[in-house]
Amino acid sequence: MDSTQIRQLNEIISRWTGKPGALMPVLQEIQEKFGYIPEDAMKEVSAKLNIPLPEVYGVVTFYHFFSLKPKGKYKIQVCEGTACYVKGAKRVLEKFEEVLGIKVGDVTPDGKFSIESVRCIGACSHAPAVMINDQVYGRMNSEKVSQLIKTLK
Repeated sequence: MDSTQIRQLNEIISRWTGKPGALMPVLQEIQEKFGYIPEDAMKEVSAKLNIPLPEVYGVVTFYHFFSLKPKGKYKIQVCEGTACYVKGAKRVLEKFEEVLGIKVGDVTPDGKFSIESVRCIGACSHAPAVMINDQVYGRMNSEKVSQLIKTLK
C-alpha cells in the first residue's frame, strides 16, 4: 500500500476505533474504498481494533462480498442460480471468459474487467442474468455478451 492508501485506511479505522461491532463496517468501507481488502489492511485492522488477525481473515473470507484480490473496473457477475443455470448461464459465463480471455476470479491485464460466478442476483424473471457493477442485464446469450463487452471497451 502506498502512503495515500495508508492514510485513507487509517482514516477509516479511526472513525470506528473503540466502537463495539466495528469490524464489519470497517471492512465494508475498506472494500468500497479500494475495491478489495489488501492483506496489509487486514493487519492494520487487526492491530488497531485489537482483533486477532485470524478472526479478521475469517470474516473477510466468509462473506462473498469481500474480496482479497482487486476487481476490474467492470465487475461482471454471472448468475448461476437455478433459473439462470437452466436457461444457459454456463454458456453465457463461458462466452465472457472467451471474449475477455480470462477465467472466473481473474482480471484482464488492463484492469478493466473481472468475472465472477454468483448464486443469485434476484433477477430470475430475466434469466439468464448478469450484473455488471450495479446494472442488471437480462436474457443474456453469446451474441449479447459480445455486444455488451464491445460497448464497455
